Amino acid sequence: MTDDDLKQRTTQFALRVLKLIDALPKSRAGGIVAGQLGRCGTSVGANYRAACRARSKKEFVAKIGIVEEESDESAYWMEVIIEAAMLPARVVRPLHDEAIQILKIMVASGKSARESLKRIARSRVRSNPQSAIRNPQFQRATN
Repeated sequence: MTDDDLKQRTTQFALRVLKLIDALPKSRAGGIVAGQLGRCGTSVGANYRAACRARSKKEFVAKIGIVEEESDESAYWMEVIIEAAMLPARVVRPLHDEAIQILKIMVASGKSARESLKRIARSRVRSNPQSAIRNPQFQRATN
């Protein structure tokens, strides 16, 4: 799946979340859940786009972590909707499943990026001739 595919998928997720919250009851509880789900459900795509524009691997990892949190929170609010019987489970479940799938994709992406960062860090330590560990002159000067 390409970045563009995931951008499209997360945009569609946000649009489906907006439709879902419009279907919630116009009660105080419905309003609370709608507000929470609306914020986290739409931020999945926004934060994924920000991750795609990251200036470094570290920034990418941080932003993907936010996407993970927001998709997990979206799934949580959908579970609340189901448990509180605000909407039938058959209506909410497909979108809940999509939130979980997006979460799994982002977890895998974040894990891969973190492993890549570790490999880069290890290679820098080995190749740095000025490292105190590798430079005997530096060790004598500091002792």
